[in-house]
Amino acid sequence: MRFMKPVLTVLLAALLSACAAPEPSHYAAEKPRLELQQYFNGTLDGWGMFQDRSGKVVKRFTVLMQCRWQGDVGTFEEDFVYSDGTRQRRVWTLRKTGPNSFTGTADDVIGTAVGTGAGNALHWNYVLALPVDGKVYNMHMNDWMFLIDERVMLNRTTMSKFGVELGSVTLSFTKRP
Repeated sequence: MRFMKPVLTVLLAALLSACAAPEPSHYAAEKPRLELQQYFNGTLDGWGMFQDRSGKVVKRFTVLMQCRWQGDVGTFEEDFVYSDGTRQRRVWTLRKTGPNSFTGTADDVIGTAVGTGAGNALHWNYVLALPVDGKVYNMHMNDWMFLIDERVMLNRTTMSKFGVELGSVTLSFTKRP
């Protein structure tokens, strides 16, 4: 019986640490440093896929981004082409609100996206109105971007509703020279 208390303590500590989410500050020392206004300025090409909660790839896509900044306000025009032939356009308006913080809006974003960066990482949280089979679902997006080098960025987003993860998006961006 006296062995149960240490075992339970270790199990509880492991469970609690598994629930701890990463924070942008965890990446503060990582290089190259992501300067959002520099990286997302000009033309970027992207390739991605959406996976359902079982891991099955449901859709693949390409995206062409045209990005420009005027002071602390950025406009990102995203043109998606999906593997089933459908197309989608999203236009983001971003605002720099602090040294490492941004907000963003788009027509299919409910409210305002909030982003915080540090080192080579940027973390976004927002709600996206996602059309699926003729219905629209408001999905919580937990979006992480990591700058790999001066041209390549990797992006992973988990999508959830009522705290249940329903899928993920994996995306690679390459900035044109």
